[in-house]
Amino acid sequence: MTDDTPAQDLDAIAARAAAAAGPFADTSPTERARALVAVADALEADADELVAIAMRETGLAEPRLRGELKRTAVQLRLFADTIVDGAYLDVRIDLADPDFVLGPRPDVRRTHVPVGPIVNFAASNFPFAFSVAGGDTAAALAAGCPVILKGHSGHPELSRRTAAVVTDALAGAGMPDGVFQLVTGQEAGVTILQDPRVKAGSFTGSIPAGRLLADIAAARPAPIPFYGELGSVNPVFTTAAAIAERGAELAAGYVASVSGSAGQLCTKPGFLFAPEGHGLDAAIAEAASSLAEHRMLNPRIAAGYRDRRDEVLAAAGVRTIAEGGVRFDDDGHGWVTPTIVAVPLDDLVAGRDVLLEECFGPLSILVEVGRATGPAELAALVPTLFAGNLTATLHAGAGEQGEDVRTLVRVLTEHAGRVLLGGWPTGVAVTPAMQHGGPWPATTNDASTSVGTAAISRFLRPVAYQGAAEELLPPPLRSDNPWGVPQRIAPAGESAEWGGRAVATS
Repeated sequence: MTDDTPAQDLDAIAARAAAAAGPFADTSPTERARALVAVADALEADADELVAIAMRETGLAEPRLRGELKRTAVQLRLFADTIVDGAYLDVRIDLADPDFVLGPRPDVRRTHVPVGPIVNFAASNFPFAFSVAGGDTAAALAAGCPVILKGHSGHPELSRRTAAVVTDALAGAGMPDGVFQLVTGQEAGVTILQDPRVKAGSFTGSIPAGRLLADIAAARPAPIPFYGELGSVNPVFTTAAAIAERGAELAAGYVASVSGSAGQLCTKPGFLFAPEGHGLDAAIAEAASSLAEHRMLNPRIAAGYRDRRDEVLAAAGVRTIAEGGVRFDDDGHGWVTPTIVAVPLDDLVAGRDVLLEECFGPLSILVEVGRATGPAELAALVPTLFAGNLTATLHAGAGEQGEDVRTLVRVLTEHAGRVLLGGWPTGVAVTPAMQHGGPWPATTNDASTSVGTAAISRFLRPVAYQGAAEELLPPPLRSDNPWGVPQRIAPAGESAEWGGRAVATS
């Protein structure tokens, strides 16, 4: 990104964010919710301009970008309704109890408060949904945290224009100055992450970059939480029964999921495990051959994909199903069509150092396992091949719901944040129950998510107040409950009955 933020400006940016933190945290959920909706409205009002810039800078197609901008606006509105509801604060009130079974209990009241200024590192492959106004920004603002957004060099003009839309919308909604600011450049991003006024970080991108930033956050004199979404190969498993029932449908869905947005999606299925003699080659090749070439995000990513593809194609035991290709234009941009290869399980294991690495682009490996390899054998195989992933998918046949299938599902649960029983992992739904995270290296914190309403909790921390006068309590903990949020109240005297419910239901 050109016009990197000068080092001398970063102190002022951090100071504005820190000054805004208190007033922003004091805004009511309703006020903050209206601000989020104002941002959503402004993004949609400027959609024509923003999408045109994004098409030029990223090479992504207009329908994809318009859908992504709509998703971004929908997520902002979802978070707005979530905070108005108030349940996200998890308010708990233990009233004073002189007869508490362990001795007199003081009045204790617990809620969640914003952690403070956040630095969010934008992603390249989702220029709306995981960039300037994307999920991490929306979650932090919903929580009441000022955001310092480190723009991505892959779409600099779009970053600046979107940031202006967000800033103007927040100001128009009456939010404090400094609630949202943009910085550009790698050095600026590292410097602002190290600033003691920044209280948490978020990131979507590669494993090396994410690990570097996570280590920086952890090495600060006062370490801070860092929520990184990094690498994932998203294995898919299909049984012989599923292929017999709907083989052509599976082949078409597989190719569509691999090739969508030129394979530049964190949930792209990198591996499909199928029994020998699956008979899917022809259907996969036909589906792949019908797809037009698609430009990759930038020349650097395209060159990396070319090199990774060459490695896979040259690996021992690899058989090409759909060759695909990479073409570079005069501007250095790479244009790609999907590449699907097959490899026997034994060759995958022997060549694991090459083949198991993530490939960012429209390439996937169909792993052929023995005909006798069922769900139980696949369950034993998973831990030997894969660390953490965002997703894992199982396609089973009708009636395949026995203990061996349940065992496989349990194992997949240990290795992924979202387990799909049918369907394909691309196309992450923006819903309250969505989990977009997983064990390392999918994320740096496997208890968090960057999609869905639970994403807000990353930027909150619990605080309890003991023996406080009503006037000194934050609004959600007051007895008159001015914000109207749900309050879980433990009245005096109930401790004498603890355990009764368990006995009554046994």
